[in-house]
Amino acid sequence: AFSYSGNYSKDGINYSGDLRLRSGEAHLDWFPFGGGFHLSPGALIYDGNQVTANAAATAGQTFTLNNISYTSNAANPVTGTGKLYFNKVAPTFLVGFGNLIPRSGRHWSVMAEAGVAYQGSPHAALNLTGSACSGGTCMDVATDPGIQANVQAQQTKINNDLSVFKFYPIISLGIGFNF
Repeated sequence: AFSYSGNYSKDGINYSGDLRLRSGEAHLDWFPFGGGFHLSPGALIYDGNQVTANAAATAGQTFTLNNISYTSNAANPVTGTGKLYFNKVAPTFLVGFGNLIPRSGRHWSVMAEAGVAYQGSPHAALNLTGSACSGGTCMDVATDPGIQANVQAQQTKINNDLSVFKFYPIISLGIGFNF
């Protein structure tokens, strides 16, 4: 488990985001040569990794959706939420050295593994509310079909840009004690 929060701006929209890495996994260790080297196929049985963000375009600020510029209405500024999430279950494969259950009668053991989880492409979801102005006309962001088409195009662009992140790296270190 790991969390990180941060703020950034892109295309005139200010974001306040949270990264949450939460997952549980199960593996089967196979020792093909008898020693400490092992292969570990398995699965992320819960992949709760996600990014959530609140978005805001300050009143009067110009912002861009799908290369179209809008101005956030002073009376009803544009705000919204975004979420980036992954498949809940993902296959994994690790390679490692060591065994948490010592075979030589020792009490302490150390294990290290590295590999990947194939979690598929991340999925982004955007939701904006408020009022945006273009050419002197202000429109409700949530109901205007032109703005919604640009929101969907922006969401599709984000999904296409992130499609290369299908693999999630895994590094694992373990210490065991046998009574």
